[in-house]
Amino acid sequence: FQMKRDSGYSTMAEQQKQEEKLWDAMKITARVLGTGLLIFTALVNTVSWYVQSIWDILGDFWQTTWLQFYYLFEGKEWTIFLLGAALVPGLAFWCFNGIFIVADVTGKPTFITRYRIQPGKNDPVDTKKLRQAIYVALCNQFFISLPMLVPMFYVMKWWGNTFSKELPTFHWFLVELSIFTLIEEILFYYTHRLVHLPLLYKHIHKKHHEWTAPIGVVSIYAHPVEHILSNTLPVMTGPMVMGSHIVSIAAWFSLALITTSISHCGYHLPFLPSPEFHDFHHLKFNQCYGVLGVLDYLHGTDTVFRQTKAYERHRVLLSLTPLSESIPEAPKRAE
Repeated sequence: FQMKRDSGYSTMAEQQKQEEKLWDAMKITARVLGTGLLIFTALVNTVSWYVQSIWDILGDFWQTTWLQFYYLFEGKEWTIFLLGAALVPGLAFWCFNGIFIVADVTGKPTFITRYRIQPGKNDPVDTKKLRQAIYVALCNQFFISLPMLVPMFYVMKWWGNTFSKELPTFHWFLVELSIFTLIEEILFYYTHRLVHLPLLYKHIHKKHHEWTAPIGVVSIYAHPVEHILSNTLPVMTGPMVMGSHIVSIAAWFSLALITTSISHCGYHLPFLPSPEFHDFHHLKFNQCYGVLGVLDYLHGTDTVFRQTKAYERHRVLLSLTPLSESIPEAPKRAE
């Protein structure tokens, strides 16, 4: 009887702990959203006329630019879709990562390399491994991502809004962006946990984890199955659910590729999102599976990360002093 009671208490304690974690997450979310809403309302009330005037001008500019682009291609929807969903994000990815590749190979400019997260790693990067990563990334883009745009195109045509001559409002795009991000977080977290199962890890996900100190281009260095499940579908699903405009799709795909490049780049640069979370995943393998970290917190897959210096550094750097200097690792104890 004592054993049963102990087991019951343990189960109840664990359940209570999970409820407390969920409640804490909800309180943090409510606090952040509430604060953001108050600040936003105050700003709008203060400068509403000024903001509205600027928005009207910008809105007219982008609407005119979009119509010129639309008529330039004579309304050919497949061509417009291909340019918006493939060419623009592809150029954004390679131009952005080109800067990091130069830094990884040459060690310059020092303005970038001094912010290295794992000192001594990829300094310089192994050029043979780099060539292999670029080759796999290009193959994934041309032979996996590009063909997947074909069914997506017909889903978008079914919705009927994707090639509208009228652009979505900026406010609606922000709503879409929030939904895209939520869908990506859910799909990426669980598909990522899936490919970490021993059998799938051995045959699929291990390829991506060849880089324990990742670089930007490694963000799409993956087995084709993983590239479909974890890289492409989580990003494509949001626009397909929302029936988004091609301009929204182009902006979202570009943003997603740049964001994942930052997460893998290996440098914690000033004023950019922190890559510490995902870099720690490559270092330890069994922590930090998601993008935002919300599901990791709820599932307890960030407990080790939260006890490290990397967690203290996991914030936007607002100065020019590297966080590895302002928040150094604790000195190792002499044995």
